[in-house]
Amino acid sequence: MLVIVTENIPPRLRGRLAVWLLEIRAGVYIGTPSKRLREFIWEQLLAGVEDGNAVMAWSTNTESGYDFRTIGENRRIPVDFDGLRLVSFLPPPPSDPPR
Repeated sequence: MLVIVTENIPPRLRGRLAVWLLEIRAGVYIGTPSKRLREFIWEQLLAGVEDGNAVMAWSTNTESGYDFRTIGENRRIPVDFDGLRLVSFLPPPPSDPPR
């Protein structure tokens, strides 16, 4: 199983993803592609994400049962904790003080 969640990506990339995967909600794609196709889809994301961001998660033989990759700016960043992939949250950007 493969799941891709995107935000703010160009319409042409959304169309490319829809060729191989089913878009079940706006920006959420699922499917069961081969490893080779999954890697090709990731290359398409890398080439076309522009100012957007995306996360790709798939089932695999790890302790957690899944793995994932991210691209683009996001407050959530992947971290490796003793071989277990987790997600860390960056602090929100500081807001400007009132004048």
